[in-house]
Amino acid sequence: MPENHPRRRAFEMQKPRRTERAEPGRRRTERQIAADKRRREERAREGVVKKAGPKTPEHRMAPRAPGRVRVTTLIVDELARALKVILKFDGPADVLMKLFFKSNPQLGMRDRGIIAEGIYDALRRYGTLRAAMRPVHPDRAPKLAALAVLARQHGIEAISPAAIGSEEGPLKNVLAFDASKAPAHVRAELPQWMFDLIEAQYPDSQDLYRAMTEGAPLDLRVNLLKATREEVLAELEKNGVEALPTPLSPDGVRLPTKPGLTRWPIYKDGLVDVQDEGSQLIARLLTPRRREMVCDFCAGAGGKTLALGALMRSTGSLYAFDVNEKRLAGLAPRMRRAGLTNVHPIAIRSEQDQRVRRLNGKFDRVLVDAPCTGTGTLRRNPDLKWRLSPEELERINAIQKSVLASAAKLVKKGGRLVYATCSLLKRENQDVVEAFLAVNPGWRLVPVKEVFEQQGIHFGSGQLERFEGYMQLLPHVNNTDGFFAAVLERDE
Repeated sequence: MPENHPRRRAFEMQKPRRTERAEPGRRRTERQIAADKRRREERAREGVVKKAGPKTPEHRMAPRAPGRVRVTTLIVDELARALKVILKFDGPADVLMKLFFKSNPQLGMRDRGIIAEGIYDALRRYGTLRAAMRPVHPDRAPKLAALAVLARQHGIEAISPAAIGSEEGPLKNVLAFDASKAPAHVRAELPQWMFDLIEAQYPDSQDLYRAMTEGAPLDLRVNLLKATREEVLAELEKNGVEALPTPLSPDGVRLPTKPGLTRWPIYKDGLVDVQDEGSQLIARLLTPRRREMVCDFCAGAGGKTLALGALMRSTGSLYAFDVNEKRLAGLAPRMRRAGLTNVHPIAIRSEQDQRVRRLNGKFDRVLVDAPCTGTGTLRRNPDLKWRLSPEELERINAIQKSVLASAAKLVKKGGRLVYATCSLLKRENQDVVEAFLAVNPGWRLVPVKEVFEQQGIHFGSGQLERFEGYMQLLPHVNNTDGFFAAVLERDE
């Protein structure tokens, strides 16, 4: 990203907060003395006492009531600074959050955690936040938005009165908003057009809406080249980390909390990688075999490529194509860490690239992890729903059909193709596959239930039948991202 890129300039670097004591002989003003007195009185009212020990932001002051969050003026001001930029929806929230925290390295871990959760809550529940603050846009009144978000999360009593200040009246008005009287799409925390599409598809939509406003667990995929799931679970237990086997994927481990994974030896040594259970199941649907020629047509950063390579036991040839050369470049160090030697990353200009066409009819297996709206990942990327539009869906839909048609030419007779997205929308999923099958009579749909049961993977009663041969994972049913997949086989 260029230095003069607008996202680079989104947040100015904050000056370090002065923590040193006044120089000897330097007199403190009456205003400073009065401010300190007010802070002491405020802390006493909140039940905060000084603790002996490390004088870090996390340990300097502790609440009397364990588990209670104390929201300071600093937290309110910094959350407001973040929301002022992020709630414009001019770019991916995760990128902007990274720039925000980089611009303020003096924030302690506790404050960072509260602010990060506040940002995600604002994005997940932006519909009701916007309605409650109407006619004011949250990004134009960022302090009031920050106070409203923190009060909804922790209660208004957790916020320092000094932090609320003159916003007390407006804040109480915002908190008095009755969401039960709001339009249905506002209660669902979705834009109207997306709500209409989902509502028409899912009879259990209310449960889905609730799930999409919650956080997602952290799933790991065990690298079968280096360890078994039992060995990884034992190692985590030995280090006091709560972990469970994923219900469906034979290679998955689920962590209820989100510790600093990248510092762990099992991660550094390539025994595990971060991958949602749904994504792991897509790799399983392709059923790659040893010594086969396999292609990950839209490899991206390579998460599914690594899973496929492990299932192939690093034998055969695994091609990883993608139009984003920068993302694909990140695959090389991940391959080395995973111990894979059979992967061939190739950056292409488009699905019509000559290097792709030369391989037509050569592959036993092809995975098409198609570009999509990402509506299945709204628990992790809640800003997507506010940045997407019907016009963007139309544009992506055309790309999906073109990519599937081109990738299908790579498959040899008797070979298999898996078309997958991380979308909840039928327009991007079943409709694309059915349009392809309608003009390609040499292909047939293989029921996913049949493929999974051959590997000993069994879903709950009726889930796979509900989607008539396709896989559609749902956050409220499977506690995964909303992945879709179809298995296609070439007969001639």
